[in-house]
Amino acid sequence: MVPLLLLTSTLLSSYFHAGRTVIAEQPFTIRGITLSIEPSADVTRNTNVTLRCKAAVSSSGKEVLSREYTIYKDGNTIYTKTSSSSEDLLYPLPEVRVSNTGKYKCKISIEGKHVTSGAQKLTVTGLSKPVLRLNRGVVSEGEETTATCMARGETGSIFFYFYEDSKEIHEEQVKSNQAEAKLRITSVGIHKIHCAYTVLVTPDSFKSEESNTVTVSVKELPITPVLEIFPQSKIYEGDKLVIMCTFSNVLKRSEGIHLYLSQGNQLLSSGETTVNHSMVALAKDPGEFECRFEMGDVVKFVSKKVSVTELFSVPTFTMSPAEVFQKEYMTLTCKSERFASERLNREELTYALDPSESPLIPKSAGVFYGKALQYDFNYTCVARARGIVKHSETLTVRPKVSVSIPKISVVGRAVLGQPLKILCVSDSGSLPINYTLLREYDPLSTTIVKQPFQPAIFTVPITKPDEINTYMCEARNNHREAPLSKRLNATVIVPLTQPIMTVIPDLPDISEGVHLYLICGVAGTPPVTFKWYRVGNEQPLYTTTSNKNNTDYQVPEVSKQHSGTYYCEAVNHANNVVISDRVNIQVHMALWKKVVIGGFCVLAVSGLVVVFLLCFKSNRGRETYSPPATQAVYLKLCVKTNLPPPTSSCSSSHLSSLIVGKREAAAELSVKPSSPKSDDSLTVNLTHDTEVYKADSVRANRAAVSVWSERPPGAANDEESSVVSNEPDVEYTEVVHPRPVDPARVPLRKGTDTVYSELQNSPHGASDHHDYGSVEYAELNSEHPETNHYRPEVNGHQELPAPVD
Repeated sequence: MVPLLLLTSTLLSSYFHAGRTVIAEQPFTIRGITLSIEPSADVTRNTNVTLRCKAAVSSSGKEVLSREYTIYKDGNTIYTKTSSSSEDLLYPLPEVRVSNTGKYKCKISIEGKHVTSGAQKLTVTGLSKPVLRLNRGVVSEGEETTATCMARGETGSIFFYFYEDSKEIHEEQVKSNQAEAKLRITSVGIHKIHCAYTVLVTPDSFKSEESNTVTVSVKELPITPVLEIFPQSKIYEGDKLVIMCTFSNVLKRSEGIHLYLSQGNQLLSSGETTVNHSMVALAKDPGEFECRFEMGDVVKFVSKKVSVTELFSVPTFTMSPAEVFQKEYMTLTCKSERFASERLNREELTYALDPSESPLIPKSAGVFYGKALQYDFNYTCVARARGIVKHSETLTVRPKVSVSIPKISVVGRAVLGQPLKILCVSDSGSLPINYTLLREYDPLSTTIVKQPFQPAIFTVPITKPDEINTYMCEARNNHREAPLSKRLNATVIVPLTQPIMTVIPDLPDISEGVHLYLICGVAGTPPVTFKWYRVGNEQPLYTTTSNKNNTDYQVPEVSKQHSGTYYCEAVNHANNVVISDRVNIQVHMALWKKVVIGGFCVLAVSGLVVVFLLCFKSNRGRETYSPPATQAVYLKLCVKTNLPPPTSSCSSSHLSSLIVGKREAAAELSVKPSSPKSDDSLTVNLTHDTEVYKADSVRANRAAVSVWSERPPGAANDEESSVVSNEPDVEYTEVVHPRPVDPARVPLRKGTDTVYSELQNSPHGASDHHDYGSVEYAELNSEHPETNHYRPEVNGHQELPAPVD
């Protein structure tokens, strides 16, 4: 048998493989694939829908390539087919339902190549009406009935809902189009049942309409719970209550029966057939009792209310006075306002404090007296009578703390002329506290502090620094004497006045190299912050804070660069900025530089003066020194001295060298002829005195031959030819004539007066002296001296002093 099966399999495999139309390695390309929904993407229930998958494939051969189609719905594969045809793939959806709603895609695969179309959404509307059926229409309490809800023709994931009198009682999810539920209706009577369903299409859901309505009749069981309470009336606190819970009409089948007796939320007792309970009646307990019967799902109960009369009311607890301070006496009163006089005498009612170790002592029934403690304490009043104990509400006694001596201070800073804020505060004291500001014991205003950390602040003006010491503060929180604070002691800040900037040294004395002090002083309360500025600079040159009213900014060695305009700025805790007047500082040249420059100037001026004097002396010498004689006079001198004529060695320069002298020192000049054959010499002695030059003598080594004689006009040629004449020698003597001081004739030059006299040595040994004043020229033996005047060239005679008129 096995060989036959293998042979058959081989033959079938050969047949199918031989019939394939796919040629391997045939070039192809998938140009695209599209999915369309026919007849429409939006249809109603029961419509036949077709999904068309159309692929465009290009290949080089004529044979059709084998391809695989896959249909997806919401990402899940719902259909796969392999085809060797180029025709479109059609996927039918007959009689669509809401569950067919979703997004569809189509994918084609050829030899490892895959192309997927775009998603197309199909929407189906319309659901069938559900149908409800019940297996029983009449049931007893606690019995079940089976309900079946059907959604005919629907597919997918469906939720079914069951309702009792429009109230949902059951929910179930199934993959089919119907669901069953076992319903247990507990209440007696007629009930209406219906159902509905919802088709879940992620992410949406579609709900159907309601089904038909079916009625169910629930019959009551004859079992009834019974509750009995003794005594039944006029129950007072302390009476004994007896409570019994049972039921009637016992069934033959009594399995699963339970009885429960409860008072409010407190379960008193439980059992199966009968429950009994006894207790003392209390007015504070809930007066309603309940007997509950349970058998399976059948529940029945009965309840009753019991009215209990108070034997006495809950005591009230009060304190007097309403507010008490530490260690003050107080009275606590505990009292029950009501009591049952028909059952209880007032004397039977007693009161006590809890805790019992309270320091208060009883004065009478319910009255306690004593001093308040220094801390909070809780008291409770306990009232007792015939075994009934009642507690009052807890009374918390909070002894108030007497206010301590207040402290007075200034909020912020006290600035003269500005509103002053004064703070009053006590370290201890119960609220509320009344703070009163006093000025010299006269109340100004009152502030009530009711909240913790609430400040008591008063605002007052202040016009004098010593006025601040007149303020005091009073605190009060009880009827006792209010404590008084000390006087307000605080520094009053006086605003600054305009600062004055002092410069040391004085402005005219500021020169290079000196130590400069810029002192800024103000009137006001220190500490003061000073700032120095230079006009043109936004930033201060120097900033300092001093506890004095003045301070300085120093420049150790000033220079020209420090010249400029300066001012200072000051501010103290009054926060008023004041600025001084501006001071213009000019740094002068240093003294040693002035001395050096002055010295150079003096030297320059002195040099100019010397040059001027020399020039002046030279000019005056040319004007007054040359004798009023002609060149013949010089020739005479040359002849007498055996010198050559002016054209040779004996020139005017030789003559001048005989008479030039300086007034600063005495000198002796010896002039010898230029001729080597002559041994004559002329010596001129000059002496210097404080006032004038004094010529003691002028000696000639040669004796005088004759007096001055005028030479004939033609003598010049003889002199030029160096012919020796017999005319007398000429001597020039510097004669000093003392003269009285005449204020009207003040000499133009300081120093001495120089007088020049022209003397002639007569051959007879006699000489004439002619006085012509300060300067006299005597020409002997000459009748026409003006005809022989000759001004020699300037060649060294410029230093001769000018004569005095």
